[in-house]
This record gives sequence, C-alpha cells and structure tokens, in this order.
Amino acid sequence: MIPEEKDPEFENLLIYLRQSRGFDFTGYKRSTLIRRVRKRMHSLSIESFGDYLDYLEVFPEEFNNLFNAILINVTTFFRDSSPWEYLAEQILPNLIKNKESSDQIRIWSAGCASGEEAYTLAMLMAEMLGIEEFRQRVKIYATDIDEDALNQARQAIYSAKDVQAVPDELRQKYFEILGTHYIFRSDLRRSVIFGRHDLLQDAPISRLDLLVSRNTMMYFNTEAQARILARFHFALNDTGYMFLGKAEMLSMHSRLFTPIDLKNRIFTKLSSVNVRDRLLGMANSGDDESSSRLSHHLRLQDMSFDAAPIAQVVIDNSGSLILINQQARTLFALSSRDLARPFQDLELSYRPVELRSLIEQAYTERRPITLTNVERYLSNTETQYLDVRITPLQETDTSFLGISITFNDVTPYIKLQEALQRSQQELETTNEELQSTNEELETTNEELQSTNEELETINEELQSSNEELQTMNNELSERTAELNRTNIFFVSILKSLQTGIIVIDSNFNILIWNYMVEDLWGLRTDEVQGKSLFSLDIGLPIEQLRSPIRESLSGKKQFQEIILNATNRRGRQIKCYLAITPLLDISMQGAVLMMADVEKVNSMISTPEIEKRQQQE
Repeated sequence: MIPEEKDPEFENLLIYLRQSRGFDFTGYKRSTLIRRVRKRMHSLSIESFGDYLDYLEVFPEEFNNLFNAILINVTTFFRDSSPWEYLAEQILPNLIKNKESSDQIRIWSAGCASGEEAYTLAMLMAEMLGIEEFRQRVKIYATDIDEDALNQARQAIYSAKDVQAVPDELRQKYFEILGTHYIFRSDLRRSVIFGRHDLLQDAPISRLDLLVSRNTMMYFNTEAQARILARFHFALNDTGYMFLGKAEMLSMHSRLFTPIDLKNRIFTKLSSVNVRDRLLGMANSGDDESSSRLSHHLRLQDMSFDAAPIAQVVIDNSGSLILINQQARTLFALSSRDLARPFQDLELSYRPVELRSLIEQAYTERRPITLTNVERYLSNTETQYLDVRITPLQETDTSFLGISITFNDVTPYIKLQEALQRSQQELETTNEELQSTNEELETTNEELQSTNEELETINEELQSSNEELQTMNNELSERTAELNRTNIFFVSILKSLQTGIIVIDSNFNILIWNYMVEDLWGLRTDEVQGKSLFSLDIGLPIEQLRSPIRESLSGKKQFQEIILNATNRRGRQIKCYLAITPLLDISMQGAVLMMADVEKVNSMISTPEIEKRQQQE
C-alpha cells in the first residue's frame, strides 16, 4: 500500500495537541482525523491547519469542541443485538464455568464512550450470577480517552430514547426512573470502574477473562492496531475471550488470536509456548562396591555408544584407536582387530580427509574442529558426503584423555539440496510471480479492510449527524407549532376587529388585508397581497393617501385621521374614516391603515372634529 503523504501543517497541529493537552493522535488514521478536524474548522470558517493552530492558542476553550469532533462517541445498549445474544448464550456461560465459585471475573470495556456497553455487560453478568454474587465476584473496567464521555458514564443517567434497546424486563429491573430519565442501579454501579486510558500509551489492564473493544481500533492505523493487539494479548488470561466490533477482522494478526465465531467477532487468545528439550537425570544411589551394578552400567554405556546413529571413533592420548561403534565399523570396514592399533597406521587417518594434522590442531587450540561436506569416493563411482567433527576429550585444564571423531553421513541432504536447487532454479520465475501476486493480494486485503473501517467510521459520523439533525428537527417542529399558534391567535384578532385593517411595507406593498376591507372594496386577500396599494382600482381615492402615508413612514407623524368620500363594493356613496400609524418596534418599516364606514363608526369618533383637524392641517 502506498504510504500517505503527510501535510506538515497538520502534523504540527498533532504535535501541538500532544504537547499542550497530552492527546496523542499520531496513531490514528490520517484520513479520518483530517476529515473530522476539517469539519470543525469549517464551522469556524477557518481554511488552513496553521490558522486553526493559531486559533487554539488564542481560544483554549476550543480544545473541548475539537476533541468532541474527533472522538465520535456513538454507542448504545445491546448495540448490534446478534453478537450480544451469542455472547450471552455461548461465551459468558463458558467463562463462568471455567472459573472457581470463589474466583473473581475481570472484564475490560476498552473505548466505553458514555458507558452503555459497560452497563450492558453488567446486566448480562448479573442475570447469570445473580445480584449478590455479581457484586462480590465481577469487576468491569470501563476506559476511554474522552473525559466528558467518562463523566457522563459515571452518572449513568440516560434518556428514554437511550434505553429503547434494553428489553423491558431488564429495563424495569436495572434502571430507576427519575422524571423523564433512567438511572442505572447505584448498588451495581460500584462494580463498574470508569477511568481515562490511552490504548497506545498506558499499560493494559491485566488478568482479564473478557475484553470488549467494539469499533475502537478502526480509527487507528495498521501500526497502532498491531501495538494495541499485542497489549490486548498480554492483558487476557490464556482462557480469556476478546469481543470486537463488526468492522474489525484481525486478518493480519492470526498469530495472536484465533476466531471462535468470526461473524460475531468473538476471538480467543493463542498462548505462546516455548518448546524445550528437557534432560532427565537419575541420582546414583547404588553401592559403589557392587561389581554387578558397575558391570551393568558399563555394558549399558558400551551399548549406547555402539548404537549411536552416526559413526564415531575414539583415540587415546597416545594415538591408539580404543573405541569404534557399529556405524564406524560398517562405514570404514573396521573390526575389533583394529582396536589398540596406532591410528596413523589406519587408512581412516588420511582418507577421506587428512585427520592427523587436524587432531594436532584440536589438541593445540583446545577446541573442536568441524569439517563439512567432505567428499568420499566409493568404489561404484558414487560420492559420499560426510560432516567430520574432531573433539578433544579434556579431563582437566592441562591434560587430555583423547580425541573423539564423528562422521555424519549427509549425502542424502546434499542430494536433496542439489535437487532443491535445481527445482528452485526452475521455479524461481513462478515463485517471483506468486510472491508478487501475494503482495498484491495482501495490499488489496489491507486496502479493503481499511476501506471497511473507513466506511464504518463514516457511518458512525452520519449516525451522529443524524441524531443532531433529529434534535434540530424536533426543535424546529416545536417552533413551527408555536408559530402556528401565534398565527392563529393573530388571525383571530384580525377577524375580531370590526374595522378594516391594511398593513403595507415601505414600498407601499400590501402585507395584510383583512376581511372587513374585503367587505368594503370587494377585493379578496389573495388578489391584493404583495401588490402596491396605489395600483388598486377601488372606490377609495387612493392618491389622497400618498402624502399622509409618506409622512407616517418617515416618522414625521405618529398618528393621522382622515375622512374621504368613497364608493363601497355595493356602489353606495360613503364617508370612509381612515387612521394611519407607522409600524413600531420592528426592524421592517411600514404603516398600518385602519378604515371604516363613518356611519358604522362607534360614537366615540367625532366626525366634525376630524374634519376640523384636516382643515387645520
């Protein structure tokens, strides 16, 4: 896989986060990190990582917002129900069965977010063991790097929506209701221990029977995942289980864990066993004066030497041949008559290799001499290959008892090596092609795994965004309902008024035209709304209102009254009373016109007084 090019500005930002706040994100996937950080920067209208680093230095409160954006705490009770069912039915019963009744059960929820996963484990274990035994035996360690999420988890307070996935029976048994919220039982919370833990930097929790880390490692790159899995391997007991998320396969780490159920992501630990050869010693407890026992030991010693699988001869310090085993007699045509003869007189001393000088060298250098692949030509034109080892037999630092020479026939191995070399030459091209194909497949597998984890990350981000949008949608629905109630109330007021009401904006366009105005002039609201008041063809002399309306819009006059001669929609001549006031205390400029047939006006209005006021103006 081609390594990602690193953006220097982004790497400087990561270094700053580690040095200033202790959060080391260098092991996280760069593509995920960059996407999450850019999302936060976009909300602040910041374009470059360098500018965002400067922003963090000036506004340190932004760190919390950034960490919340990076650490996506998407979790629920019994998330993906099928793996939890398998865990409850198959794994946990075996876990309990393999423990003594007094043994503690240790569980670690790594990357616990706001605690739902840890409390799910608590409910399952309490159901299997009973409340009292659960409190005495079970410890659930729940860790995360996000302090805000841990604080929420410690409170164990959840909304009705949060506990929807909890079966009714468990919800009633393990949660207390406080108002609209559900609180996990306080007596069981003592068995769930929350703490901050960095999977890459902090030592793992040890001696675990069950380790749960669901969709946590998918945020890390390959190297970081390998480090975390090595720590998980150390943390688990030999019979422990590991429960991962649906995006995590462990295909590249089969030497550490083996799947019990790959579909449900349940794994068990592979123990590392060092195979050692052990020698069994027998204590000498017999009577040293017993000649029969001594004779038995000597015969046993001679027989074991004679039965050795490789040819061996022993020469004493005077140069005489004193021991020959069966393999040596067969290989070099020696017999018992050759015993006690000077070794230098035997053909073996110089053929197939000159041994006399090598014996002197072994004595002089006080170390074994080894020759490999010594060629020995047989009578039938075949070649035999021997490994020869000359070992001085030293009793003390200054004296030697003799020399042991072994001849190991390696002819079959040499022939096999030659055959393998020929095969290797013939298959070299094929092997290179297979190697290349294998590397391509491994690269493709890693890319697919990375893509799968990336898609799961995006899915969780979308889920988080969806929850935010749902919250906004609920708020918008509440505001819409409130606005509808306000509109209904406003319309009711307009319908209750026995006076015609027209509201216009600063461009004289009609905004409101109530039913009393419709009754006066015969035009419906949908016919006039949005049109200029002065474009209407009605029985009211509109042009006479232009000047009073301008004065109202400019603020010169706050209230004006006018009586105009007009013709209503029925063609009857009327005197129309008008009151003009500006719109007050709102950002949009406009005016309100109230009008009515003078004959219908309440006696509170004095017509002569209005006409007198108009004449004065």
